[in-house]
Amino acid sequence: MDLLRRFRERRSFLKTGGFGLAAGALAATAGGAIDARQAAAQARPDSLLRTVLNRGKLIVGTGSTNAPWHFEDDKGQITGMDIAMAKIIANGLFEDESKVEFVRQDPASRIPNITSGKVDVVIQFMTIAPARAQLVAYSRPYFVEGLSLMVVPNSKWKTLAELKAAGKQVRASVLQNVKAEQTVRDGLVDAQPMQLDTIANVIQAVVSGRSDVAVVDNSTLRWLVSRNPDKYIDVGHSWYSILYGAAMRQGDQDWVNFVNTCFEVQMFGHLTSIYDKALKDFFGLEPPVRKPGVPTI
Repeated sequence: MDLLRRFRERRSFLKTGGFGLAAGALAATAGGAIDARQAAAQARPDSLLRTVLNRGKLIVGTGSTNAPWHFEDDKGQITGMDIAMAKIIANGLFEDESKVEFVRQDPASRIPNITSGKVDVVIQFMTIAPARAQLVAYSRPYFVEGLSLMVVPNSKWKTLAELKAAGKQVRASVLQNVKAEQTVRDGLVDAQPMQLDTIANVIQAVVSGRSDVAVVDNSTLRWLVSRNPDKYIDVGHSWYSILYGAAMRQGDQDWVNFVNTCFEVQMFGHLTSIYDKALKDFFGLEPPVRKPGVPTI
């Protein structure tokens, strides 16, 4: 009987589905706002979600010196992709992306500031890694970082095919670290690594002709090319994917779930304006087309 009843209910629903679904979609997009006090009452008494809603603002730990992730604009205002992700959470909490306080911190302070409760969430191009996940809870990834190859207009070799053909003649500047040589050879097998102390020097080596190609973060390259397309060239080859996510204190699933919901609705759902604008502004990327049907999340 229960199965028959469910079948009849579904058939009745489908008969009026044209109007009902349209009305439901309109209701979902036109409103659905809930009073913050009502939302807070639904969270666990000890959840940060309730604390933040009652406080009336979000506190986010981030940096201020790494474009395009977090940096100061010409007016001295902090901006960047990480800042946009923080505004997404604030907008989800209060329908006001300005209700966020930024705590500027050194990368070494990211985990301590979470565990001590100084900040509600850290959004600071933080790599998702199992070792760190033993200390903090991560959100879903909001960007897939990687390594890319950059050349300039007067470079001897400008395409991946040309760089590969040149083999050991290619000098590849890269940021100095214990895995630098392997990193270069994962992208260009025969290239000769040139390790330098800063990303600025890695890039300048190509500009000056000391190296033939630079190995840089994909986000850095997209930022440079979007700002100076006549000065920097993306070879079009990337590797070594790295996931960036927001980090939160462990043991508060209500808060983690809420942050994930905010990210997912902006990245894949019907409220995408902040995320899409950030992709365009900071990486020169056209927003992805979201197609109804089978999820591509």
